[in-house]
Amino acid sequence: MFRGAQQAMLLITVSVVLAISAVPGRAQVNRRDILVGSWHIATYDLEFQDTGERRPTLGARPNGYIVFLPNGRMMAYLEAEGRTAPQTDAERAAAYRTLSAYTGKYRVEGNKWITTVDAAWNVVWIGTSQEREFALSGDDLTVVTQWNPNPLYVGRATRGRLTFKREP
Repeated sequence: MFRGAQQAMLLITVSVVLAISAVPGRAQVNRRDILVGSWHIATYDLEFQDTGERRPTLGARPNGYIVFLPNGRMMAYLEAEGRTAPQTDAERAAAYRTLSAYTGKYRVEGNKWITTVDAAWNVVWIGTSQEREFALSGDDLTVVTQWNPNPLYVGRATRGRLTFKREP
């Protein structure tokens, strides 16, 4: 009788776990939780689709953060090392080329997060879905962006290859 009770309890437990995981969005929310927090940029290379060339587009020591909130909002602000306050129109144009920023609601699907952008440095992104492949290893987050036309390199598509460190 005790063995039958154990089997019944196991069956009930498995049924409850399956029922919970079948709730729409439940598994997605749990997966999203692994990104929640603040991450500091460590490296950012820009890869060109037409040639495969990679450039440390924001320098050897970029600055910035990506933040994932529990409510499903993310924000990214990345800038080149050594930026200074622009004084002229030419310097302001150059400053535009040394940063990237966007925000929106995100969801996680497998090894990707998808952000529906509602504000961005590149206004073309507003209303789009930006996909990012990611991998976690301890406190390191490795990210590969989708291919996009790059407003700084007209006629060329690029993607980013980034690493972040989780903030304590």
